[in-house]
Amino acid sequence: MESVLKGQIALITGASSGIGAGVAKSLAAAGATVVVNYPVEATKPAADDVLKEITDAGGTGIVAQCDVSKEDQVIKMFADVVAQFGTVDILINNAGLQRDAKFDEMTLDQWNTVINVNLTGQFLCAREAIREFLRRGPRPEVSVATGKIICMSSVHELIPWGGHVNYATSKGGIRMLMQSLAQEYGDRQIRVNSICPGAIQTPINRAAWETPQALNSLMTLIPYNRIGQPQDIGNLAVFLSSDLSDYITGASIFIDGGMTVFEGFSTNG
Repeated sequence: MESVLKGQIALITGASSGIGAGVAKSLAAAGATVVVNYPVEATKPAADDVLKEITDAGGTGIVAQCDVSKEDQVIKMFADVVAQFGTVDILINNAGLQRDAKFDEMTLDQWNTVINVNLTGQFLCAREAIREFLRRGPRPEVSVATGKIICMSSVHELIPWGGHVNYATSKGGIRMLMQSLAQEYGDRQIRVNSICPGAIQTPINRAAWETPQALNSLMTLIPYNRIGQPQDIGNLAVFLSSDLSDYITGASIFIDGGMTVFEGFSTNG
């Protein structure tokens, strides 16, 4: 899929590590100019490292600081990107976090922190992206779609997750956000889809894979018998951002090694 995104500007939120970093590298390799978003100043060195890897490989991009849960920061980030590059063609709504607790012990701050970043952050960024798509109209020289938004969801928009109620709730909300936007703006050729990863080897879920025992336990949930890598998500993000997927909108695409076929039931539960 080399150069399928040539000439397009892609903004990836939460791209200083994990899935976001993998997606940024994949989109850059496919020809996009990437905006590597990072949330706070402490994460700037990691974002710089991601950008250096991209530019060392021949790609182009910038880093951009923004807490996606803050409306003023999101508006400024999009304005800065448009001022520098002229527009935005692709938004990867990836920024997300966990603040896990038993439900009866969960604090309002833990709930609000996850909802504000994972769900409200996607609302704010999608709103600014759609405003920009509508402002500039189609760019047929780079894409048949007026704009593309990919929401990073999770298998937990489908699979309940006790002990992580705030996280699972945010991902269920992302599904309805994505589908409603796809419905509302499809007639303007704005495509909106979700990627729903299963277990991906990133720092956010280190406890699930960092020991042989943990990894073996995880494999009982994954028919394909391996943990996913950020590049797996990046490859799918490139496809969904490109004209190769032009008739796909409003879809939740699960990329999970088969986790959502519930392997435990292969032996009748």
